[in-house]
Amino acid sequence: MRISTNTIYETGTNLMLQQQDTLIKTQQQLSTGRRILTPSDDPIASAQVLNITQSASINKQYSVNRDSASSSLGLEDNVLKQVTSLLQDVHESAVYAGNASLSDADKKALAMELRGRLESLVGLANATDEKGQFLFSGYQTNTKPFVLTGLDVQYMGDQGQRLIQVGPTRQLAVSDSGTDVFDRIKNGNGVFTTAADSSNTGTGVINVGSVITPASLTGDNYEINFTVAAGVTTYDIVDTTTGSPVSSANAYTSNTTISFDGMQLNIKGDPANGDKFTVSPSNNQSIFETVGNLIEALETPPSGSSAATQLENSLNSALKNINNSLEHVLAQRSTIGSRLQEIDTLESVGGDQDIQFEDMLGQLQHVDFAKAISDLQRQQLYLQAAQQSYIRVSGLSLFNYL
Repeated sequence: MRISTNTIYETGTNLMLQQQDTLIKTQQQLSTGRRILTPSDDPIASAQVLNITQSASINKQYSVNRDSASSSLGLEDNVLKQVTSLLQDVHESAVYAGNASLSDADKKALAMELRGRLESLVGLANATDEKGQFLFSGYQTNTKPFVLTGLDVQYMGDQGQRLIQVGPTRQLAVSDSGTDVFDRIKNGNGVFTTAADSSNTGTGVINVGSVITPASLTGDNYEINFTVAAGVTTYDIVDTTTGSPVSSANAYTSNTTISFDGMQLNIKGDPANGDKFTVSPSNNQSIFETVGNLIEALETPPSGSSAATQLENSLNSALKNINNSLEHVLAQRSTIGSRLQEIDTLESVGGDQDIQFEDMLGQLQHVDFAKAISDLQRQQLYLQAAQQSYIRVSGLSLFNYL
C-alpha cells in the first residue's frame, strides 16, 4: 500500500495532538484534584455525583432551617423563663397578702405592685423576635397578640403554629399560639373548682378539693348549703345542674371532709346560717385573669365580720390558680426543651450525612494522585516518543539516497 507524504504528516500530527490532549487532561486532574472534569469522562459516576450533590445541598438547607428553629425556640423559652420568674413573684405577693397585720392601704399598695407585674406579663406575651414579628400571635405575626384594658386582657391572634422543615420527613413547630401558652389553663384542681359565696357571713374556708373516684364524676354544678339551728350546724348538698339533692342534714364540725360524686373537699371554720359554697367543673382561666382576680380581691377588700374569711378564700383560690399557671408554663417550657433536643439529634444525624456525602463524592470525584502522577510521567514519555518519531519520519526523503 502506498502512503503519501501528506498522510504521514497528518498521522504524526494527530498522534502528537492525542498525546498532548491526554497529558493536558491529566495535568488538569492533578491541578483540580478531581477525576471527573466533564460528564463524558464517566457518565455513570457523573450522574451519581449530581444526585449526591443535590442531596448534600438539601441537607445543608435543613441545617440552616434547624438553626433558625433553634433560635426561635430559644427566644420563646427565654421569654417563658421570665414569665415564670414573674409568676413566682406574684405567688410570693399572694402569700404575703394573707398577713393579718396588713391594713387595707397596704393591700391596695400591694395591688398596685401587682398591676405593674400584670403589665409586665402582657409585655412578655407581646414579645417579638429579631425580625419584629410577635412570638405568640399564631400566623398573625404582625398582629399584637394581647391587648390590656384595665384588668381585662384580650387575645387578638389566631391558633396557628408555625412549622419549619428540619428534616426529610420532619416538620417542627417553632412557635406556640398565645392561647395555648397563656389562656388554656384549668382553674381549681384541674377537674373542679370550689368557691365561697360572696354573701357568706361566717368563717368557713373551703380548700381546692381532690378527685377520689374518677368514674363517679358527673361534671355537674353543686352547692353546699349550711344551716345553723339551736347551735347545731348541718349542711345540704344540691346538684344545681339537675336540681336534685345529693344529701341532706349532714352534721358539720370544723375541718370536716365532705365527699360526694367522686369528689372530696374540706371546709374549716364556722359557716353561718345561710352560707353556701359552690363546686363547679374547672374552666380555662388565663394567667392574666388569675392575676387580675388577685388584684381585685386586694383593691376591694370585703367588709364586715367575715372580711378576713372572704379574703382568705379569695387568696386560697388565687394561690391555687397561680400554681396552675406556673405548672402550665413549666410544661410549655418542657415541650420547647424536647423540641430543642430533637433539633440537636437531627443536627447530629445531618452532620453524619454530610460526612457520608463528602466521602461518597470523594470516592467518585477525587483523583488518585499517585496514579495520576505516574500517568503524567508515562504520557510525557509517550509524547516525547511521538515527537521524536515524527521528526524522523518527516525527515525521510528519497533524495537523501541519490
